[in-house]
Formats: sequence, structure tokens, C-alpha cells
Amino acid sequence: MPDLLVPNLDQSVIERLEVRARDGGRSLEAELKLILEQAIQSVPGVPVPFSRSNYRSLADRIRVTLENRSHSSSTEMLAEDRAR
Repeated sequence: MPDLLVPNLDQSVIERLEVRARDGGRSLEAELKLILEQAIQSVPGVPVPFSRSNYRSLADRIRVTLENRSHSSSTEMLAEDRAR
């Protein structure tokens, strides 16, 4: 896989990317890959394979969607099922 070089990138951009990566629990390299993969998904006619980053991005979106909902305990559900 080829390496990419982005010359003259403003230091403030790098710092904000590092914060975004840290907040997402990713390395700077993983964050940049994710950003590029998400950007190319919106280009019509360009097929994008579902990669590890795509799965992680989808999981992150689902996690955000479900974060304020209450969830039942699977332990309780298993106990109820076994009691039948």
C-alpha cells in the first residue's frame, strides 16, 4: 500500500486531528485512514469494500445512537430463559 505525504499541513490541523483521534481511541494514522475512507464513501460510482475501519465507524455510530437508552441485563434474561 502506498504511503501518502501531505506537505505544509498547518500545525493546528494536526493538533485537532490528534485530539479527534485520541477522543475516538485511535492512533493519528487510524484516524486519518477513517477520515479518508468516510470521505470517499460519498463519491458516487466508487465502490468501497467494507473494511475494518468501516466496521469500526459503523459500530461507533450505533454506539452513539444507543448510548442514552436503558438496556436490560443479559444475565437476568438468561436466568429467565433457563427458568422456563
